[in-house]
Amino acid sequence: MSIREKLERIMMAITFAEAGEQDTARELMREEKRLLKSKRASRRPRPQLRAPSARR
Repeated sequence: MSIREKLERIMMAITFAEAGEQDTARELMREEKRLLKSKRASRRPRPQLRAPSARR
């Protein structure tokens, strides 16, 4: 999601909140959080970390 898209969603939520539609504004912000979380989850998998062996 680009910065422009984020700002558009935030401004839309502000507009709804000012008009007395707080529930709609909250829902818009929740959707943005869900989109951000799904992008984080889709990153490449992390390498598996292993503890150093006890043998030396």
